[in-house]
Formats: sequence, structure tokens, C-alpha cells
Amino acid sequence: MGIKLVAIDLDDTLLNSGLQISPQCKAAIHQVKEKGVIVTLATGRMFVSALPYARQLESVRDIPIITYQGALVKCSNSGDVFYYRPLPKDKAVEIMQYFKKSKVHFQAYFNDQLCMESLTEEGEEYSHLAGVEPVIIKDLIGEASRQESCKILAVIENEKLLLDMEMELRGIYTRELNITRSKPYYLEVMDARANKGDALKVIAEHYGIDRKEVLAIGDSYNDMAMIEWAGIGVAMGNARKSVKETADYITASNEEEGVAEALHRFILSPRDH
Repeated sequence: MGIKLVAIDLDDTLLNSGLQISPQCKAAIHQVKEKGVIVTLATGRMFVSALPYARQLESVRDIPIITYQGALVKCSNSGDVFYYRPLPKDKAVEIMQYFKKSKVHFQAYFNDQLCMESLTEEGEEYSHLAGVEPVIIKDLIGEASRQESCKILAVIENEKLLLDMEMELRGIYTRELNITRSKPYYLEVMDARANKGDALKVIAEHYGIDRKEVLAIGDSYNDMAMIEWAGIGVAMGNARKSVKETADYITASNEEEGVAEALHRFILSPRDH
């Protein structure tokens, strides 16, 4: 069976270090879509942060985009929601209290807004990366008891501390929450059903596509669920070691148009390989 659906991570996968999609990758994606293949994005970013990249890919078709690590799957044009798995409010409050006690920067996402208690250096850097203006809410924990949050993200530049906190939280919320890392210093917490694998399955089922006909491309721990679920899972050359071990194929890095290479190998020129 040929590939009918492709899911591509954004940061450190489709995007280069300048947060741009290279002309080569754009061209390959355009050629893939001309063959009738559905191409979607699968990112930890907010919907509003992912949408400009979806529009760069000149998608006339209304395509569901996987955002917030899979907590929200929302269509690029119509805004129709395919999948929504916010954090339970009580768990969101507990996680925020944990991060606050640990004195690390944390933020929440209410109604596709980036929310934090104060604009810290970490928060400012994240805001710049996402291209989204933050909303300052002085009592973020109190707000989490009233509003649903797609995820809670902590920025922890001390790697040992981050790993210790990740292990501790996983021990407490084994089956209740999805706790993962995206960038090396981002610790992200979502509902257990909010992962890129489950979200990609929902999209495939909507279009009547078998998992064997799905290609997923990513680089980090948060991409492993969709790389494992897809018929062909591709890790970037710059991917984490465990991600490469999970994947069926390792392509070039995000600075070397690895996405374009994978699309040519498995869809555009499969007989040449």
C-alpha cells in the first residue's frame, strides 16, 4: 500500500534553526499533495502558533492540524475540532502547584492563549519562539480551576532537575497524564489521551486510511507515539537516540532538508531506493 497521509513535526523537524521551512521541503510537500496525499502538521505548539506554517504550505484543503502534543486537533480553515483532550482541572492545579513549589517557570494554555503569571526570561524566550504574545494572569493556578487548559509547560534549563521532576511526576500520574519532553528544557504535561499517536489515529480514521498508509516524521520524545503508530516512522538525523531507535528509517537533519529526503524516499521516488 502507498502512503496516503503524512504527519510532520514542526520544531527541529520541518523547521530549520531559523524557524523557517526550506524551499526544498516546501516543494517536496507540494509534490506529495499533488499526488493526492494528505499532509498535516503534528506539533506541541498552540494552534495559533502552528497555523501560519500550515498556510505557508498553501493548503487549500481544510486539513486537521495536531497541536498541543495531540490535545487539540483542529482544522486549518474551518476551525472544526476533531479531537480535544484538555487536562482535568484538578490535575492542572496540582501540576502548577508542583512547578510553583519547585520555583521553575511554568505556563498554561487557555482558549489557545499563552498564559503565565509574569513575563520571566524563559517566558519571553518561549513567546518569541512561538510568535505569540503572552497573557499575564497573576493567579494562574486559580484560573486553572475555572478554565480548561490543553497543557502545562515548564521551562527547566537544569537538565538533571528536569529529568528528576519528569520521573517524579510520571511516578505519581502513571496512567492519568502524558508527561513528556519536547525541547531538552521543556517539560510538558497533558491528559493521558493527549499524544500525537492517538491524535494521528483519529485523523487517519476520519479519512478511512489504514495505519500502514501513514508516514510520520519527528525528532523528539513527544514524537515517539506517532512514529511508533504510523506504518512508517521516520526520525530526523538530529533526533534523540531513543527516537532513532523507535523509527523505521533515519533521514537527514532538519538543516539538511531531512523531511524532503523522506518524502522523496517513501512517496515521490520510492523505486529509486
